[in-house]
Amino acid sequence: MSTVALAVTEGMRHFELSVAAEVFGPAPDGVGAPWYDLALCGPDAVRIGRFRVEPDGGFDRLARADTVIVPALADADRDPPADLVDAVRTAHGAGARVASLCTGAFVLAAAGLLDGRRATTHWAHTEELAARHPLVEVDPDVLYVDDGRVLTSAGKAAAMDLCLHLVRLDHGSAVANTIARSLVVPPHRAGGQAQFVTTPVPERDDHPLGELLPWVMERLDQPLTVEDLARRARMSSRHLGRHFRSVTGTTPLQWLLIQRIRHAQELLEATDESVEAIATATGMGTATTLRRHFNRTVGVPPDTYRRTFRARTHVLPSSPKWSPMT
Repeated sequence: MSTVALAVTEGMRHFELSVAAEVFGPAPDGVGAPWYDLALCGPDAVRIGRFRVEPDGGFDRLARADTVIVPALADADRDPPADLVDAVRTAHGAGARVASLCTGAFVLAAAGLLDGRRATTHWAHTEELAARHPLVEVDPDVLYVDDGRVLTSAGKAAAMDLCLHLVRLDHGSAVANTIARSLVVPPHRAGGQAQFVTTPVPERDDHPLGELLPWVMERLDQPLTVEDLARRARMSSRHLGRHFRSVTGTTPLQWLLIQRIRHAQELLEATDESVEAIATATGMGTATTLRRHFNRTVGVPPDTYRRTFRARTHVLPSSPKWSPMT
């Protein structure tokens, strides 16, 4: 079982703390894989917003965790607590994967974990983070950044995105999607890096593509064209393109490609089907076409993705420390 330590201290925001506790807390129905052992770690009882939080142990427990989560600080203009900074630095040195939510990035930066790395935080604080920590490559335009054993996210909803991304890394897309469904949130939004597949998800069901998108998802193995989609939606190709831009933020062909890539990821994770068979099942036609698009979108070839995912999910439940993808 993988251990997740959630740092708690005075001056943290309860939303991001609650998000992490909800995702990594008790496993919801339908998740049969060994789940996380979540511990709240802090020096003593603290009041976060209107809530009183009783930690399970002190900051020293961070160093014994596989994953350490640092929620948002309410006042990012002040230096973060020194004992928290020291504990996070020690945990990382002991091999823990460390992730910050929103302005929790200031704790990671103060610990020196972001020096020379690309990182993000809430857009309102990116300039301050860059000014106070010039060795950090601050990216204000992304939802989250995965740099191996150090991960950072923007604010609020992006904190949920990063937590689900961690679940996806540890347990695969099917489990992450189950968690997302239980929380009634989109299963995946792009972090911003090449290995994170962009999957625009409509915020409402009552849109002009409400019937078309599920129809397409059931036919990913077929050679669909924009004309096929327009005909099914009973509108012109130009009109269809405008609706896709409005609903998903991208073009019909780009959206379709991303769905094929996502389906390929799920098959690589959950089956032993050959790349050729997966290319057929996802409508890519040939293994060469699948490899080209998969490599360009995800950042690694399908075979490498499968080996890396299988190695991570095999090791993580029984390993005392998490091993980053190299």
